[in-house]
Amino acid sequence: MLRRKPTRLELKLDDIEEFESIRKDLEGRRKQREDGDTAAVGEEAAAALGTDHKSREQMINDRIGYKPQPKAGGRAAHFGTFEF
Repeated sequence: MLRRKPTRLELKLDDIEEFESIRKDLEGRRKQREDGDTAAVGEEAAAALGTDHKSREQMINDRIGYKPQPKAGGRAAHFGTFEF
């Protein structure tokens, strides 16, 4: 493998301005998300105190959109046709 000298990178004023604008945009989005999260946390707390009591696992499954499928059968499903 041939070695070459390291390439020199120069930072220009346009690059700095672009970086600052992107950083401000990301910070604005982060603040909006945090504001939305605090409102969502309040809603979750209200739901937890409401009449519909769900287990922690069910609340997490609802939040991430996971819908577990019921397992078919009992012991027989695990051991094929063998009956105990």
